[in-house]
Amino acid sequence: VFQLLESLYSVFDDIATKRGVYKIETIGDCYVAATGLPEPQENHAVIMCKFATDCMHKFAILTANLADTLGEDTASLTMRIGIHSGKVTAGVLRGKKSRFQLFGDTVNVAARMESNGVPNRIHVSQQTADALVAKGKEVWLTARPDKIIAKGKGELQTYFVDTNKKSKSIISGSTTVGTILSSPENDV
Repeated sequence: VFQLLESLYSVFDDIATKRGVYKIETIGDCYVAATGLPEPQENHAVIMCKFATDCMHKFAILTANLADTLGEDTASLTMRIGIHSGKVTAGVLRGKKSRFQLFGDTVNVAARMESNGVPNRIHVSQQTADALVAKGKEVWLTARPDKIIAKGKGELQTYFVDTNKKSKSIISGSTTVGTILSSPENDV
């Protein structure tokens, strides 16, 4: 397990650097990242969805390649990605092991997107979908047919993202994307 996670996180770190995404932390098999920190980024949702797509692609390649070393079950592993856009409070918690941390509802909703997601799909909130639509990326979105029940949030309309889609899809539901999250504005 350690070799697999170390290999995956190393690849994800490279993608994060390339895409301008900031790795916050890893907790077990969860990779938490954000964009728009410490400086806001106008295309935060687009950047994060492209990062997520790159991670899924590399995950499939890496697990297939590691199957010979780690066992054939490695090739059948899946990954869920959850993305939410919103404000966070961020800062360095000092102590024996100082580290940068994010706090707030955005982090919690991103985690709900991941936990209610579907294997090998990018699952995003209404707020992230709205940010993508505002940047002309509505073609990437497919409304999830069933609403999810998220702890502390109730019933939510959510979406799946496919950054490779080229033709328009119909977005149904309210018109108001880890764990991985994207944040347009922050208190740092």
